[in-house]
Amino acid sequence: MKIEAKTIKYRTIWISDIHLGTRGCQAEKLLDFLKKTDSDYLYLAGDIIDGWRLKRAWYWPQDHNDVVQKVLRKARKGTRVVFVPGNHDEFARDYVSNHFGGVEVVDRAIHETADGRKLLVIHGDEFDVVVRYAKWLAVLGDGAYTGLLALNNWFNSLRKQLNLPYWSLSAYLKFKVKNAVKYIAEYETAIARAAVTAGVNGVVCGHIHHAEMRMIEGVLYCNDGDWVESCTALAEHIDGRLELIHWAAPEPVWATNSVREATCDF
Repeated sequence: MKIEAKTIKYRTIWISDIHLGTRGCQAEKLLDFLKKTDSDYLYLAGDIIDGWRLKRAWYWPQDHNDVVQKVLRKARKGTRVVFVPGNHDEFARDYVSNHFGGVEVVDRAIHETADGRKLLVIHGDEFDVVVRYAKWLAVLGDGAYTGLLALNNWFNSLRKQLNLPYWSLSAYLKFKVKNAVKYIAEYETAIARAAVTAGVNGVVCGHIHHAEMRMIEGVLYCNDGDWVESCTALAEHIDGRLELIHWAAPEPVWATNSVREATCDF
């Protein structure tokens, strides 16, 4: 008899930077995550579909379609699904304030946690100077990044043959580059200040493919990461606690310690 895996129940889940339509998308891992978790709210915080890449070359395997169908199925079964488009799926910004298959499309959202905190939910590309003022450079950089992800996939295929767990070579190399670390720090600070301006307690974003949760200038900064390198999500428990989930680990890792530290001031 087949034994079904137990579903993990959350109040809210945030995911972003899936990049469906690219070879770097970890659709199989994401589908596993979506099957084994359930929530009242599901926020898709941008770059769900990679329109930039699909314009250049069509790539849409069955597991990418399965991810879309699973999200729509969750919406039909009562999960409130909110889609905040990013720069790679900016075409969807033309449909803000519309509903498709039970999915709400919004420019940004304010989420109130079970313990009363208000969180601004955005993709975050508007705080990326390169994307805002030199899109051609962003597209050029995206091409180089795609090559790095291809190397990452080859590297992890080899690790899998050796019975070794998934490990993101691309993320490791990225955070060894001094300029990349500086860029991330500046981005996080700009996002946190936007939350202050919006009069909220914190912010949830994506865009830079770096899962993080910490206090910045009195604001709770949360980045839910991505599903091309780290396979991470942000989740809210029924009591309002927040935590990062690292699904690609040999056994999924929940970043509980950092979350308790981050939320203790609220």
